Amino acid sequence: MEQSFKRSVNELQAIVAATGRFFARSETDESIRMAVDLAVEELFVNMVTYNLGTDHDILLQMQASPGGVKVSLTDYDVEPFDPSLAPGVDIDAPLDQREPNGLGLYLVSKMVDSVHYEYRDRESKVTFVKTVGRADD
Repeated sequence: MEQSFKRSVNELQAIVAATGRFFARSETDESIRMAVDLAVEELFVNMVTYNLGTDHDILLQMQASPGGVKVSLTDYDVEPFDPSLAPGVDIDAPLDQREPNGLGLYLVSKMVDSVHYEYRDRESKVTFVKTVGRADD
């Protein structure tokens, strides 16, 4: 499955519908769908929020992989931002001492099996893999 979405959080409903169609057509185990939807949502919203200065659509690609799914989001004409290099989050700190932001990327890293980042020619691509029985199902 490959589909482009406008740079707007208003696209989230359409994205969830697209992932639903992918899961139905590919017969990928539905038990991982919530984690996939949450990871896609977090990465998409980060691209919309932080990759300013472009109006290009964001490309979502999904393909079945052994026991799960491989998902990529590609943003065009943007500066690099590797989510795996985002500052760590102290989840044990009291709420009033925590810094805002960063928790979503932390959750993504805990929900999926792997996250890979590529940047080339002003294209920023984040790919993750989620399989049944891995990470936090």
